[in-house]
This record gives sequence, C-alpha cells and structure tokens, in this order.
Amino acid sequence: MSTSEPPTWPHCAHGADPVANPVGCRGVHVPGHTVCLAHLADADRDAYLANLTPGANIDHRGTTFTDSLLDALLNTLRDPATGNARLGHAGFASATFENGAGFASATFEDIAVFASATFEDIAVFTSATFKGHAWFLSATFKGHAGFASATFENGAWFESATFKGRAVFESATFEGRAGFESATFEDSAGFESATFEDSAVFASAIFKGRAWFLLATFKDDAVFRSATFKGHVEFELATFEGDAWFGRAAFEGDAVFESAAFEGDAVFESATFVEADQFGPLVCAGRVVLSGAVFGGPVTLSFAARRLECRRTRWSSTAEIRLRYATVDFAHAVFEYPLTIAAEPDPFVLTDGRQLAEDPFPGAPDPGVQVASLRGVDAAHLVLSDLDLSECLFTGTVHLDQLRLEGACTFDMAPPAVHWRRWPPVRFTARRVLAEEHHWRASQPGAMRGWNVAVLGAGRAGPLQLAPVYRALRKAFEDGKHEPGAADFYYGEMEMRRHADDIPRSERGLLTAYWALSGYGLRASRALAWLGAAMLLTIVLLMAFGLAQDTPKQTATGTVPASGGKVTFEIDKDDPQNPTGNRFTGQRFEKALNVTLNSVVFRSSGQDLTTAGTYIEMASRLTEPVLLGLAVLAVRNRVKR
Repeated sequence: MSTSEPPTWPHCAHGADPVANPVGCRGVHVPGHTVCLAHLADADRDAYLANLTPGANIDHRGTTFTDSLLDALLNTLRDPATGNARLGHAGFASATFENGAGFASATFEDIAVFASATFEDIAVFTSATFKGHAWFLSATFKGHAGFASATFENGAWFESATFKGRAVFESATFEGRAGFESATFEDSAGFESATFEDSAVFASAIFKGRAWFLLATFKDDAVFRSATFKGHVEFELATFEGDAWFGRAAFEGDAVFESAAFEGDAVFESATFVEADQFGPLVCAGRVVLSGAVFGGPVTLSFAARRLECRRTRWSSTAEIRLRYATVDFAHAVFEYPLTIAAEPDPFVLTDGRQLAEDPFPGAPDPGVQVASLRGVDAAHLVLSDLDLSECLFTGTVHLDQLRLEGACTFDMAPPAVHWRRWPPVRFTARRVLAEEHHWRASQPGAMRGWNVAVLGAGRAGPLQLAPVYRALRKAFEDGKHEPGAADFYYGEMEMRRHADDIPRSERGLLTAYWALSGYGLRASRALAWLGAAMLLTIVLLMAFGLAQDTPKQTATGTVPASGGKVTFEIDKDDPQNPTGNRFTGQRFEKALNVTLNSVVFRSSGQDLTTAGTYIEMASRLTEPVLLGLAVLAVRNRVKR
C-alpha cells in the first residue's frame, strides 16, 4: 500500500497535512472512538485496556506503539495461569512499533519480544517491517499466520514456534538471520518468493503439511539439518547463493527441486527420501553431497554439478542418475536393484519443455562426467554409460565382472612415448590402464615419465590387488562382446601377475618370456619382429653351417652273375659335406630362405643339410610357427567383435 494513499480501514488521520502528510496517522479507530489507540486520551485508553481479557480479538492496524503502550496492551492479555500473552484475532497490519515490536504490515523500530505468546485466531503480519529483532520463541499460532511481504530488517526468531494453521511468508524479506529451529508447521507453510539475505535456519523444523519455497532466494547459508518434511515440499526455481545444508533431513513425500540453483554446496548427507521419484533436474556450482542418504523407492536423479558424492548412499529400489559436468564419488554405495549412472549429452529438459539453465557453467567446453571411485560397491546391478573412468578407483569393488559398460566409457591410457633410460630403450604400447596402475608405476623407483602419481585415494594398491581387478574387467568386456577392450585388460592382468610377488620365480620368468616374445599374445608387431629375427638368424646359420658344400652325388653298384641273369644294383648317396670357401653366396641364400620359409609353416624343404643344418631346421620348425601363431592371435584379438 502506498503511503500517499489512505488505508482501507477508518483511520485516525492525526497530524494530517494537505501537503506534507495528507493521510496522517494510519491507525484504525478504537471501537467507540474516532482515533487510534496511540492517540486515544489516557482515560479512554485505560478504560479500553481494562475491558480486554486474555484471548481477546484486537485490531490495531496502522497504529504506532511505544514501548509503554505495547507493554500495557500485552499485560492486559496475559493469561494469569501461564503469565504469557494470549491473543485471539490479532490485527496489526501497518502498525508501527517505535521502539518495540510489530507484526503484519507493522514497523518494528527496535526489539520485538513475543516469546511464548499464543495466537488463538488469525495473526496477520502482511507487509510488516521489523527494524529490530523479532522474537517469537515458543509462540503458538492456532490459526492462520500471515507474514506475506513482511520485511525483517534484523533477526527474526521463531525457534520452537508452533503454527497450527497456515503459515504464509510469501515474498517476505529476512535481512537478518531467520531462525526457525525446531519450529512446527502443522498445516501448509508457504515461503514462495521469500528472500533470506542472511542465514536461514530451519534445523529440526517439522513440516507436517505442504511446504513450498518456490522462487525463494537464500543469499547466505540455508540450514535444514534434521528437518522433517511429511508432505509435499517444493524448492522449484529456488536460488541458494550460499551452502545449503539438508543433512539428516527426512523427505516423506515428494521433494521437488526442479530448476533449483545452488551456487555453493548442496549437502544432503544422511538424508532420507521415502517416496521421492524425482530429484532435480537442478544445477549446482559446488558439490551435491548424498553420502549416507537413503532412497526408499524408484527415483531419477538429474544434476548439473561440479561434484556428486554418494559415499555409503543406499538405494532400496531401482534408480537412475543422469549427470552433466560432474565428478562422481560412489565409494561404498549400496543398492540391491539395477542402478544406472549416465552422462547426459544435452541440457536437461524440464516438465514444461524448457531447458535447464546452466548459469554456473558458462562456456564450459565439455559436459562429460567423470567417476572418481567405485571402491566397496557391489557392481552386480550397476550400469555405467558414457562416463570417463580414467581416474576411477576400482580396487575393492565386488562383482566387478558383472559391471555393464554402455556407450563410450573411457579409461586412462599408458604413456606411449619411447623412454631412453639406459639401453635398451623402454616403450609402453598404448592400452587402457587403471588409475591405480598409473599411481603404482609412478611411485616405483626410477619410474618413467608419463605415469600419473597424483591419483587421489589410490593408496597402496599394487600388482597383487590390481590383478583381480583387471581380470574382472576383462570378463565384463568379454561379456559385452568388446574383445579389444578385453584384450587391454588381459594385458594389464598379465602385467600385474608378472610384477606380483606372490608367484614363484619360475612362473614369473615364464610370464616375462611370454611378454617379451609377443606381449602376452596381444602385440603382433612384437611377435613379427621376433619372427623376422628368428628367420634371419636361421638363414645366416644355414648359410654358414647348415647347407652342404655340394649336392651329394648318388652312385650305383651291382654284381653281374657269371651265368648271366638278373643284375642287382645298390644306389647310395654321399654324406653331405660341411661347407668350405665362400658360404654367403646368392645361391646358398636362396636355399637357406627356402628352408626357413618352409620351417615357418612347419614343412620340410627337402634341401640337403649338414648335421648342424638338420638341427637348425628342427629348431626353426619349432619356434617360428609358434611366433607366427602368436602374431595371428594378436591380430585376431584386436579385430574380433
């Protein structure tokens, strides 16, 4: 209401001036008089107050109260049995408390103390302005309590207050601390479009009916620790500029946070969601903390946040978590039904068809989602879709072989560069690598550059712990028909086995040979290089020692009987002679190559060989087909689907 417009009730008009103050005093007439209580003659005022009894209806809209006048009014309304003021219908709209207290539409110039007061009927404080502290400790509002558009310029204290009827704080402004600790709202509680410029504290408050904070603005911390919401609660389009604390809060009905914006952290640690089927979509520039929270029914969580912490979070039914920009810590989360964590490529779509505004992430290049930890999770029912797992900690995950990976889930890679640390140089082939292996290799003495030691939480995970993790992930990829991915994890498993200290030295030596010859049957280039070297060595040895000097001549001998008749011949062949002279000729190379190529495919060349050449060929026919087979196996593992 404009100060230049007269109020809707019959007002005192004391001090009116046609130019400076055309309305004058806005106080409502005292019954039977033409002036307000503040301008009533002393005798008339005393007579009016003497007729008031506890629980009486009073109407002093627009009235200006001094401390003494307010005390006189409240003293007449005190219940002798309790010593507390007891009011019926309390109308203080536009009242002014110069040094004391005021309610709806009232102006409080100083501290307003109404501790343990009881309002048995409607209490109207619409558009009130509280310039001092407003105290409603343990107050009881048995009827409707209206604080719509009220302004609290200093602290407002409603600790342990009880609102039995509707409590309306729509468009109210709290410039100081708003304290509603342990308050009880037995009917609906409306804080739509309310503004909290200082901290808003609803710790342990109980909302038995509907509670809505639609479009509310919290410019400092909002504290709802241990609050209980028994009905529908709505924070749609609410803005939290400070941290929001909902730790141990209980949401027994729907919890609507659609389009809510958190500029700090949103902490729901150990909160309970009994029936909520939607949580979000919301945007959070800091952390969304759900650690220890419990979800009782099927639910979809949609967050655009920097970080999501779900340590020891429990889901009692199916759930889907759709994220943008976030890093997820899922350590020791518990769920017995299918749960999906997926990255959302496009902004979330709201129920009205609009896209969720992502103001805290202006110009962010990648809305991708990264998983930080799955330690302690039973992954039997877990589905991951389009996530970055490059820094994810897997050690301690249960049933990891049953993990389902959908879409483009990426892992970290081994550093592919060649490292010239002594002779021979060391080169790591590009492959999918767990974050824990990065940390372990980087922490070893003389570690190569490129391995990342700064893996948070990797701890003391070493080859002994990582081998079963690689084995389980290999099986998960195989079950998903992703053979190249399975091959990478098989390589990692074998690497961890080779470096583990719980296997015999002989087995470790065998694994080292397998690694050196073919990269555990997965590196075709390595097997082909060894095959080429073996063939070259075979050719050189055959030219030097294996091929005979000349082709052995055959001779035929026989005896002609004296009486004639049948002649019997014996055909013999000279023993191959060891080569002498120039052994490395083109002709001898051609023969050696023929022997070697036939050995690769496990065939005999039919060449005349010396005794040494025979053994060389035998060794070649044993080793070279094996190397060829390893190369073929490696190629198959890379192209199989």
